[in-house]
Amino acid sequence: MFNSRLLSLIRKEFIQITRDTRTLILVLVIPVMQLFLLGYAATNDVRNVPLAVYDQDRGPQARLLLDAYRAADYFRVAYDVDSEDALRTLIDNGDARAGLIVPPDYSEQVSGGGAAQVVFVLDGSDPTVASTALSAAIMIGQEHSTQILQARLAERGMGTAFTPPLEVRTSVWYNPDLISAHFMIPGVIAMILFALTSILTASAIVRERERGTIEQLIVTPIRPWELVVGKLLPYVIVAFINTFEVLAIGHWWFGMPIRGDIWLILALSGLFLLSSLGIGLFASTVANTQQEAMLTVWMIFLPSLFLAGFFFPLEAMPKFLQWVSVVFPLRYYLAIIRTLTLKGGSIAAVQNEVLALVVFGIVIMTAASLRFRKRLD
Repeated sequence: MFNSRLLSLIRKEFIQITRDTRTLILVLVIPVMQLFLLGYAATNDVRNVPLAVYDQDRGPQARLLLDAYRAADYFRVAYDVDSEDALRTLIDNGDARAGLIVPPDYSEQVSGGGAAQVVFVLDGSDPTVASTALSAAIMIGQEHSTQILQARLAERGMGTAFTPPLEVRTSVWYNPDLISAHFMIPGVIAMILFALTSILTASAIVRERERGTIEQLIVTPIRPWELVVGKLLPYVIVAFINTFEVLAIGHWWFGMPIRGDIWLILALSGLFLLSSLGIGLFASTVANTQQEAMLTVWMIFLPSLFLAGFFFPLEAMPKFLQWVSVVFPLRYYLAIIRTLTLKGGSIAAVQNEVLALVVFGIVIMTAASLRFRKRLD
């Protein structure tokens, strides 16, 4: 019966996975390593930027200004220097990423009702840190300036009459603390599903060809479609195990919310697997060695990683690259997994992306299966 043939082939593939220590480590350990590395290291959160201060005033108003910068967790007053040259040296050497220069008459100007000026210097070699630190420096300065103005009006008995002409009340939805890990971890799930299933599938089939066992399988009663399913299904199961693994660690260790229906997430993950498995199957038909198979998959995986919105937002890319990105299934699954985990909602919220994955999955898997069957013949 075909069921017994298929089950035997699936059992054989699982035995092969467990016997290959390197593959087993690749399947179980590397996804967790990627999760922790990206969860902690791949972050856009800018905190505790080392700040060098050249305070020429040393007065009470200067101390209040420094307290305002200390109170915000964007900066850490790490150095107190006595010259601009010393401040420049610290920034040149990378010891400090920002510098604050307070003029000698700062307290006198502020206490006397004048307009004092300070200089804030930033190391712009890292634009991500510099742009965030610049915005934070301006925001802290404006807030402290408002407090000084309120104090002046209060001294004149006009404190209650001061009302800012504009008040912006902000509300951040879905990720109120703006934690980068909550955005990165769903992307790690997509990356693992794509990389493991495509690379391992391509390598497993080519490995049979390298060892000469593919011919032994062909002469058995196993049909071509049974061979395809038997080779792919174990890696589908492994991929879902990794998905549970990353979701569990992301939720319980990093505090990532899972607001959507977990079964819907798994179902759409299975839909995405059609494309990634198809890519791995197709790579196995054009490669003669495992190294060639892996290189073929990486030729697709690397552009997908950078153009699908994993690291960089699609909206920030040039229009040409945005158009190129529509041919990568990873783009649509990233939108699905991030929407369902962070925002929740139903399938209606991602219906366009789901439709795209359906089309990609059918086209890629059909083309890869036909080519694989032709090569077997």
